[in-house]
Amino acid sequence: MIKTVFITSTEPYSGKSIVSLGIINMLLGKAQKIGYFKPIVSRNPAEHKSDHIQTVLSYFDLPITYEDAYAFSWQDAMHQSENESQGEMIDTIIRKYKKMEDKYDFTVVEGSDYQGEGTAFEFEVNASIAKNLGAPVIAVISGDSKTTAQIVNAAITVIRNFEGREIQVLALVANKVSAEQVDDVRELLTAQLPASVILTIIPSTRGLQAPTMKEIYDELPNSKLLFGKERLTNQVDNFVTGAMQVPNFLNFIKENVLIITPGDRGDIIIAALQANLSTSYPSIAGIVLTAGTEPEEPIIRLIEGLQTVVPIIAVKAGTFQTTTQIGNIRSKISADNTKKIQLAIDVFNKYVDVAKLDERIVTFKHSGGITPRMFQYQLTNWAKRQKKHIVLPEGNDERVLKAAARLISQEIVDLTILGNPDDITANIKRLGLNLDVSKINIVNPAASNNYQDYVNTLYELRKNKNVNLEMATDMMTDVSYFGTMMVFKGHADGMVSGAVHTTQHTIRPALQFVKTKPGISVVSSVFFMCLPDRVSVFGDCAVNPNPTAEQLAEIAISSAESSQRFGIEPRIAMLSYSSGTSGEGEDVEKVRRATEIVKTKRPDLKVEGPIQYDAAVDPIVGKSKLPGSEVAGQASVLIFPDLNTGNNTYKAVQRETGALAIGPMLQGLNKPVNDLSRGCTVDDIFNTVIITAIQAQEG
Repeated sequence: MIKTVFITSTEPYSGKSIVSLGIINMLLGKAQKIGYFKPIVSRNPAEHKSDHIQTVLSYFDLPITYEDAYAFSWQDAMHQSENESQGEMIDTIIRKYKKMEDKYDFTVVEGSDYQGEGTAFEFEVNASIAKNLGAPVIAVISGDSKTTAQIVNAAITVIRNFEGREIQVLALVANKVSAEQVDDVRELLTAQLPASVILTIIPSTRGLQAPTMKEIYDELPNSKLLFGKERLTNQVDNFVTGAMQVPNFLNFIKENVLIITPGDRGDIIIAALQANLSTSYPSIAGIVLTAGTEPEEPIIRLIEGLQTVVPIIAVKAGTFQTTTQIGNIRSKISADNTKKIQLAIDVFNKYVDVAKLDERIVTFKHSGGITPRMFQYQLTNWAKRQKKHIVLPEGNDERVLKAAARLISQEIVDLTILGNPDDITANIKRLGLNLDVSKINIVNPAASNNYQDYVNTLYELRKNKNVNLEMATDMMTDVSYFGTMMVFKGHADGMVSGAVHTTQHTIRPALQFVKTKPGISVVSSVFFMCLPDRVSVFGDCAVNPNPTAEQLAEIAISSAESSQRFGIEPRIAMLSYSSGTSGEGEDVEKVRRATEIVKTKRPDLKVEGPIQYDAAVDPIVGKSKLPGSEVAGQASVLIFPDLNTGNNTYKAVQRETGALAIGPMLQGLNKPVNDLSRGCTVDDIFNTVIITAIQAQEG
């Protein structure tokens, strides 16, 4: 049984952090307890803690102290070897690793960061650690600035070196390979590597190698930030020296360019800022002002009046020296740059054969129950299996565009966004989003080729409800009606709206012509409540104010089916203010009748009711109040008696526990249309689109 993997490189700046982040993310989708251990860190932790360890621990919220995550600094490791105490060093590493191994289902161990000196010695140290831990190796090599032959030779050499020491190589990752070399490298290595080695080729990814404005600000000596603190995460893909006349200078502006110019060149500064605002030019990443000069007061006043300002940094060094310093900056993935962390994980998922790797290393049994991270990982994988087309009607909302950028970058769904194409494109640029507009479909309803057809269809569907052609024409300019008609006509598989519009505005069109599934009389909703140690299904917290016993039973059955569909075993608790037979009153009787209806209609389901919330979720209370119950103390589907109780409870649980609430997901419609809260976050939109895509797969 494999319980660990050792990730190592054979040279500096190979990009093995991509593999570490990707594997930990993959494993956390399978098990709750994942450990991370880096035996040797580059610098003395008393002086400088490892950025990479802090990134891993904080991003994945691993319950590991920094001190437990490493054993030695590189300086200490060298000292041990010079004093012939390498055996003691290995013993200490094994002892710390074993302590972690006992606590976790799986432990990811990461080799040292090569410093460029003593490469052969450093390889021997990493190989010795891997062998003593009995850990199979994932080897990472860099293709940066190498010929195809050099990449292939480096790969074969590293495999032979590990196998010569009787260390199993699980996978080889050739990273930073130029796009032109990818096919040749893959063909040559496939022919020469052992069949047991999983081969991955990762092309050069500009977004991972390019520094951010913050990294440039931090690295440049005596730098001073004048403007744009909120945009320091801007990525720098190119840089240009602004030493020419403005018309000529504008010809050199490329996407995400950094402009380096003396601080007294007000004309260049103004031209750069105006180009950044213009839809005719690419986005500017930032400006570095050199030679110890800053803009004059009128220029400063002009910049202060702009709505959007890129980072402007002033330095004392000259233009040539500053340009050289910036060119030498190596970008890192840091804890505060979640955008780059997510990009690294996306790159890993895109190019690594995750299914094959998963099959080889995930052979452990995790500690029961489905955790929030497992649930979200599972959702993303399900959505990708059968890519669906989702329409987002609220293209004028920034949160929608930010969620769209994430969805497209991870290749989870195809998207249509409704709104004015020029406005949406301008907003994408203004927000600095990595969203290629050629990969989304932007539609202005009134200008759409389908507009008249949709009008006629709506008229035919609703003419018996006193909707005339003029009314249908007007209604179809409404993005909710247009988006819903896309779903009805099969031009989209599902719709997500409600970031701007009310629930009624969002779902009214769906109720009017998408309608409910056969045998379903009531549309209801569920939230997937991702609590720290489990995922629970809450229904109905968003749609039905005061359901009857019959409706409550139907909501319970629909919620159980949704629970099952999303990998959660349904154990239904019909909630009330009393448990079992103790309570009386109209409200309790309604829940009691609903419970009996569920048992009659679906005898295969585990259901308990009436039952109080504490008895439903707390094993001790549940056993005390309802001994012998299959549901009490371990309910996974909680059905609230009315909207008032359900809506307040889900919000209280969300706020007080920090739980992630995914939803609401509407149940019972013929095709998936889901509503958002107007206070939704980007994460809420992202997750709701994913569950909508999964719902659409059923059709």
